[in-house]
Amino acid sequence: MAQAEPWREHLPLAHRLADASGAVILRYFRQQLSIEDKDYIDGYSPVTKADREAEAAIRALINETCPDHGILGEEYGHERPDARFTWVIDPIDGTKAFISGMTTWGTLIALQDRGRGIVGVLDQPFLGERFVGHGEGAWLGERRLAVRDCPDLGAATLYATEPDMFAPGERAAFDALAGRVRLRRYGADCYAYGMLALGFVDLVVEASMKPWDIAALIPVVEGAGGLVTSWEGGPVGADGRVLAVGDRRLHPLALEILAVAGEPEAA
Repeated sequence: MAQAEPWREHLPLAHRLADASGAVILRYFRQQLSIEDKDYIDGYSPVTKADREAEAAIRALINETCPDHGILGEEYGHERPDARFTWVIDPIDGTKAFISGMTTWGTLIALQDRGRGIVGVLDQPFLGERFVGHGEGAWLGERRLAVRDCPDLGAATLYATEPDMFAPGERAAFDALAGRVRLRRYGADCYAYGMLALGFVDLVVEASMKPWDIAALIPVVEGAGGLVTSWEGGPVGADGRVLAVGDRRLHPLALEILAVAGEPEAA
């Protein structure tokens, strides 16, 4: 009998991880919580016990089920970095939204095979929405996801989490692109990528992103027919710059405009 593709084998675990984290997080959402600032020097980076307990629950289940798998998470670092399979997790992407009572946060769970994303989950347990991307496409529950046609920047909707995520040169490049689109919006965190995959957003452009911020979203967006790259057009790298497009015809147009960020005067 042929061996199942790795994503098929591990997809049930990805759902169990999302179930486990959601059960933890929902105990705390829209409750009064103690909030710690993880980054006193570079802006405000809140964390709560919901973040930490959810990641601990995910890690415990991975270690119980697949003890040879690696884990990379925002709150507790990297376990088994040499493993073939690595789970990349952000227990609450959008903690600022979470502590504000808004619903644009989500749990991000990715499975990578030697660094290549093969499963991605964006789970919003309060809304009961789970976006899943894998080798056969992307789904929201039983609904097959597909990006919308939008070959013209002038008709596009663009999202970013917040303007403060951009360094000065990056902000100039972002503003140049934002000046070409029909609608620019901020504040949706990971949820903007779900809406891109669902066909309501056309571009998401961000910077200062960590691996756990984006790893789960790539299979979702690309499973729906979109594309996620760096601002240079290659894989998302250590500089944290992300360009996600729905209609792939937008990609070269956006890259050309964002290239200003690489010019010396914009550095």
